[in-house]
Amino acid sequence: MSFGHVTIAGAGMAGLSAAVALAKAGVAVSLGDSAAQAGGRCRSYHDPQLGLTIDNGNHLVLSGNAAVERFRATVGAPAMTGPDHADFAFADLASGERWTVAINDGRLPWWTASAKRRVPGTRLTDYLRLARLMTGGPDRTVGDRIDPRGPLWERFLDPILLAVLNTPSATGSARLTGNVLRETVAKGGAAMRPRIAHPNLAAAFVEPALGWLIERGTRVATGRRLRALAFEGDRVAGLDWGDGVEPVAADEAVILALPAWLATSLVPGLTAPTEHRAIVNGHFAFTPPPGTPAMIGLLGGTAEWVFAFPDRLSVTVSAADHLVDRDREDLARAFWADIAAVHGIDVPMPRWQIVKEKRATFAATPAQDALRPPAHTRWRNLLLAGDWTQTGLPATIEGAIRSGETAAGLALAADTR
Repeated sequence: MSFGHVTIAGAGMAGLSAAVALAKAGVAVSLGDSAAQAGGRCRSYHDPQLGLTIDNGNHLVLSGNAAVERFRATVGAPAMTGPDHADFAFADLASGERWTVAINDGRLPWWTASAKRRVPGTRLTDYLRLARLMTGGPDRTVGDRIDPRGPLWERFLDPILLAVLNTPSATGSARLTGNVLRETVAKGGAAMRPRIAHPNLAAAFVEPALGWLIERGTRVATGRRLRALAFEGDRVAGLDWGDGVEPVAADEAVILALPAWLATSLVPGLTAPTEHRAIVNGHFAFTPPPGTPAMIGLLGGTAEWVFAFPDRLSVTVSAADHLVDRDREDLARAFWADIAAVHGIDVPMPRWQIVKEKRATFAATPAQDALRPPAHTRWRNLLLAGDWTQTGLPATIEGAIRSGETAAGLALAADTR
């Protein structure tokens, strides 16, 4: 029989996903997080410097992200925004050139045969070589499988993979990249449409989930940090939230949906990724001009992607370890110069905010991927969730939600005898 109650430590997307899956199955759930609000790295908050509600970071999902769709459909989340088709706009700030990669909806990739739809300067044969990314062992990098040079790489593949892996693309895991491509590009443009949280991540993911869970009796406690686990034999017997050890009932499971470095500090002998990569975001209180694209990729600047929201413009830089120690105002001016150039804006820099996440995701290299643990542990009532666990995907919202589903599934199938 399955566990009658599950305590989840961590209310980011992995913890919320596990809680939703368990509550949907009728299992009692308690959810705790050390932060003042749920959401983890997908949290939204009011920034007094901007006078706006902003996201901790700009997170993009795709229409083919099945776990995202399951989660949002279950909790009744509002629709996300984005283009009607898989159109990816780019601009080269150095040359002034602009182009849009327009992927057709169906599985047959006829867009690669159209000079108007594919990357400028590429040929059909360039795209055929991408099939090599679908094969190769777990120790192979992207650079081992394809040549990281040329127009296709520089003007499309590298910017996309950098955002997906949050790791310099050529050194990223070919296995993880191949898995992403199978679930998106290989299924056609219908699975590649960018979906953007509107008006913010909290409204698109966190608030609907919390409301849905509370309606079903889930206990949610923020500002509560799990400090230690007490083990007896093959099970977790107690949880220390700072006020002494609370016993774990015989029919109770525990899911740790915490960052890797916290989980390893609590669980003896746990192996997890040890290297992480930064993400830097910039937010500007400026109403975008009419016709501004929802997102555009930049080459030749400091910013990599620019997102347009009704009340702000935001930029994101992935694998941003080279920027995390840079002066914040200097970064803001560099980002605003990129925004002004790509969108034709000629005004002084508006109110701004820079958000630096130094350990945003694990480094999606073959070596770090090999360190990711499964959801189950050697303790029969202790499970793991998080985008750093072995989901088969890089550290994405899709991977985080999928990890929560996996942990919940194991809890539901467990034998408590």
